[in-house]
Amino acid sequence: MGSQAPRAPLNKSIIAAKISQYWRVSVVDLTTSTQSDLAALVNAGVAKSGDLIVAEFQSAGRGRLDRTFEAPAATALLFSLYLKPKSARSDWSFISFLAAMTLHDVIAESLEKPVTLKWPNDILIGEKKVAGILAQLSGDGVIVGIGLNVDMSDAELPVPTATSLALDGSENLDRNHLLSDFLNRFEKNFELWDSGVNFQERYREISSTIGQKVRIEVVGRDPIEGEAVAISTQGALILTDGFAVNVGDVVHLR
Repeated sequence: MGSQAPRAPLNKSIIAAKISQYWRVSVVDLTTSTQSDLAALVNAGVAKSGDLIVAEFQSAGRGRLDRTFEAPAATALLFSLYLKPKSARSDWSFISFLAAMTLHDVIAESLEKPVTLKWPNDILIGEKKVAGILAQLSGDGVIVGIGLNVDMSDAELPVPTATSLALDGSENLDRNHLLSDFLNRFEKNFELWDSGVNFQERYREISSTIGQKVRIEVVGRDPIEGEAVAISTQGALILTDGFAVNVGDVVHLR
């Protein structure tokens, strides 16, 4: 069965035929959260590096800072993967940035509009968010969760500041292809990073945050303003005064 229609179902056989044996993909129609499902497998001691769960619909998807993430069935690419890095545990926080860079390249290839990364790991088309990434330490590794708006209409978008690949004119709306393309690219990037290759300059090149005056907002704290100049090897946002930001929402100041 083909999968050229934008809302064609996820197909494990199609995905598996396009990726390496490093990945073991499970496709589910309905779940509360792929992130929670994978965490349960890790806690049970049965998850292996390269395990991945992708869902047609999540009833309780979540994003950064415990925010909810909702998408109508078959309109988004929603998945979580598990990795056991060889590198120092203190550097594992950069894996979500690596995933963001990889997804950026997948998206940008089929669009004429600018695609950038807003710290820490939101993918923007123009000024609107098309994808987000959540990472958590689990067992001896990291679970990375990704949500990409693929074929959402205006009425289906979760917030006015969001967009989808379809709305911005992408011809790459096949979720089976999008997932396999991401996994093939990410496997290479992860192997390079895990062997010591530095990706900070690549992040800078596609970041819409670095070089900007920003305000960092954290619930319960006073906001911080400054110019973002770099990210650390752990992914912290570095301001001109040397202050390192590890958590919070970034507002780009004009």
